[in-house]
Amino acid sequence: MMDARQRILVVEDEANIASFVSVYLQKAGFDVGVARNGAEALAKAGTESPALIVLDLMLPDLDGIDVCRRIRQRSDVPILMLTARDDDVEKIIGLEVGADDYLTKPFNPRELVARVKSVLRRSTTRRRDPEVAALEFKALRIDSGRREVTVEGQEVQLAPKEFDLLWELLDHRGLVLTRDQLLERVWGYTFAGDTRTVDVHVGQLRRKLGEACPIVTVWGVGYKVATEPKAATASPSP
Repeated sequence: MMDARQRILVVEDEANIASFVSVYLQKAGFDVGVARNGAEALAKAGTESPALIVLDLMLPDLDGIDVCRRIRQRSDVPILMLTARDDDVEKIIGLEVGADDYLTKPFNPRELVARVKSVLRRSTTRRRDPEVAALEFKALRIDSGRREVTVEGQEVQLAPKEFDLLWELLDHRGLVLTRDQLLERVWGYTFAGDTRTVDVHVGQLRRKLGEACPIVTVWGVGYKVATEPKAATASPSP
């Protein structure tokens, strides 16, 4: 059963959508707060300490991208971004500034609840049971304990789900993982979700890591790691 003390902050200026989302989240056992604009969202994110923020991209003062960027400067609270257009550019920008996931309007309220639970579950697991292992692939090193990624010793900033996706593929080197498998393992979706989510994140990883990115597309199937990296401990040997 979901912990009723978990508070979700819904940032949405359209009253009917905010009410609609709040009702479904409350039915799922969450405590829900609402912010009508970016300034109010920033204030409540600081005072209410929500477990997760549902953040609309289009707000009357600050846009959702700016709100997300400012929250990320002081907190790693999970953020699920809502976008009105089925536009990869908006999704990429949202992921770039630190959103954990996105959902395109109009959306099924049950999918919204499922995604909120999934993001919370993975975030809680990550914080409670940090891993200490690291993986290396040529110049690339990913440390799951520190949640750091470096290329030739230089840190590369990844969004939370970008990190999780990269780790999942490296940890299953030699195996082809379908988009549906990756949705389930990285996002926790146990139903047929939007597999473009995976493609957008892979595209971001390739852009950020450049030639160091080990991910190869297996057309018509999914993704895999090009060759086998070596396992390593969390701290390099002296």
